[in-house]
Amino acid sequence: MTERRIRLILLDFDGTLADTRRANTLAYVATLREAGYPLTEAEYEACYFGMRCDEFLRERGITDPKEREHLRLRKIALYPTFFDTVRLNEPLWNFCRQFQRQGGRVWIVSTGSRANIDNAMRHLGIGGPDEDAPNGQVDGILSGADVVRSKPAPDCFLEAMRREGCTPSETLIFEDSDVGIEAARRSGAGYFRIGKEAFHP
Repeated sequence: MTERRIRLILLDFDGTLADTRRANTLAYVATLREAGYPLTEAEYEACYFGMRCDEFLRERGITDPKEREHLRLRKIALYPTFFDTVRLNEPLWNFCRQFQRQGGRVWIVSTGSRANIDNAMRHLGIGGPDEDAPNGQVDGILSGADVVRSKPAPDCFLEAMRREGCTPSETLIFEDSDVGIEAARRSGAGYFRIGKEAFHP
């Protein structure tokens, strides 16, 4: 049987294509402090990092949906003020651009907020499917709002494959988190784990 070639690369964003950990942490700390909810960087990193915004705020005891939405939007607004801490995984991105030149397709598939992803991509000089950008562009973006079940369910990866008309055997996934790796495994595609050393050689 002939082995199928890889036609599609799916990239998680936070922690995989970009090191946004400190920027996200600082934005949440600033947002909650501004609203009168004390939170330290160490506490957020240890207990909440990687949670969806709404889940994180509920865990902090913020029960009013309107207040949670206000805080979510405020965090998005504050996030770019900490972009001096954001780093691009340049070896991975260069690999993806070479893959595109050979006819492959590259998508970002993240459970993060689309607004946060778009803002960080602009900072890094990476465009979406219909945007010219100095450092190239991706062919598609799926964010947390695009699927009902988030990682570790494989839905986001399977949906990107469906939109591209690719099978799991034609797809390669790059992830950094345990839940992301589990979602990749359940999707049936091949996958690689990105370690922190990718940003701090």
